[in-house]
Amino acid sequence: MTSLADEIRTRLSALEPESLEVFDDSADHAGHAGAQESGGGHFQVVIVSARFIGLSRIARHRLVYDPLRDLMPARIHALAIDAHAPDEAEPSAPG
Repeated sequence: MTSLADEIRTRLSALEPESLEVFDDSADHAGHAGAQESGGGHFQVVIVSARFIGLSRIARHRLVYDPLRDLMPARIHALAIDAHAPDEAEPSAPG
């Protein structure tokens, strides 16, 4: 069975990322009221794609949200997005 993080990776592959990391932060939010109500997990996406060149932060987030929209809020309660074009500074992993 495919994990939700794998499903997110698969769906975001449509953006032809040069790099893509998906972090499941759900355990860090155990007991969070909103997560309990929806049952969805907390995820962080760090993605670098040429599709983001010349786009605003909001437009980049929309590109990431679009293929995942049907997963919210039932399966994804919260999604943090770090989206960069290849010529921008390397995004940093969560820490």
